[in-house]
Amino acid sequence: MQSNSNRQITTIESAAVLVSTIIGVGVLPLPLFAVRAGDAGAPLVTLLGMLVGFVGLALIALLGMRFPNKNIIQYSEDIIGKWLAALGSICIIGFFAVLTSLTAREFGEVVVTSVLKETPLEVTVIVMLLLAAVSTRNNVITFSYIHLFYFPFLLLPAILIVALSLKNADLINLQPVWGNNPSHMLPGVLTVAALFQGSFVLTLVIPAMRNPKKAMKASLLGMLIAGGLYISIVIAAVGVFGAEEIKNLLWPTLELAKATSLPANILERLDAAFLAVWVTAVFTTLFSSYYLTLQALSTLSRLKDHNMLSFFLLPLVFIMAVMPQNIISMYEIIAFVGRIGLSLTIGYPALLFIIALIRGKRGDRSNGKQVEKAS
Repeated sequence: MQSNSNRQITTIESAAVLVSTIIGVGVLPLPLFAVRAGDAGAPLVTLLGMLVGFVGLALIALLGMRFPNKNIIQYSEDIIGKWLAALGSICIIGFFAVLTSLTAREFGEVVVTSVLKETPLEVTVIVMLLLAAVSTRNNVITFSYIHLFYFPFLLLPAILIVALSLKNADLINLQPVWGNNPSHMLPGVLTVAALFQGSFVLTLVIPAMRNPKKAMKASLLGMLIAGGLYISIVIAAVGVFGAEEIKNLLWPTLELAKATSLPANILERLDAAFLAVWVTAVFTTLFSSYYLTLQALSTLSRLKDHNMLSFFLLPLVFIMAVMPQNIISMYEIIAFVGRIGLSLTIGYPALLFIIALIRGKRGDRSNGKQVEKAS
């Protein structure tokens, strides 16, 4: 149960957590994923992926508003019973542990390919994982403050790069809007939707919100900002390079930053500045997925504190991160895991919500009302 003194996270902070979690390592290959599915219709693929991602987030928000003092590990036990809930919770823990490892691996691949070419991949991966592990040794209030601090550093430079690159865009590259073969869009929509799965972290934030009833407002705001930025990046990339050229690029967003310059040639290429912003985005995403894994595991294990687990899980996550043989197999695994994960991040909350409605299960009404009055 959450006391009123622990309810400090505002709606804006909740939205900031969502945005900085969603915008992460997937920004670099995003236009490639979208173009493979929709050619010139890549922005439409991204929009549809965002809408699918929002379904899962909305379900988490609705469940959180219904059980304002508990996270998904706790209220799933109330809804479907202890043993079935434990099975679902183990799947969540396993999925986000894998997601954390793949994020760290993708980060390592980009760094050793683009910047630190002589540095072993394992070094970059373990450094980022250690940074995330140290940062997770905080409570959820501090967790939200860290995200809020980095929020403007992620958003403003990304918007600037997209805005500057649009002057080189050609509208003909974005036609037809629905793409050349709309019937093949579904796999791409699911792949893009998988990039929004970090928003599941909202289940940890809602019990500490000043007013849990505003969880849906925070979800909508967070998804509009993150999704809007993703769609803008895809529009800019396809507009500048064209769909066929993007199919030959591994990280189109990085190439977009290279092709963009500040007015009066203050900076001829923005890729160095963009990579600095991207590293921050990767950290906040990794931070959230690792924190969610630890909190879910400590809640399931009935531990009072998750700190003791922060370094305990590190070797396992690191081993999973270095398992893919190369970049190609890594992206195949990411696409597969992401699509499978949608059944967990959308299907599982949908099942819980339907059963909660049928059984009339709710959280502590009186405490929820008191919290609303206090806020």
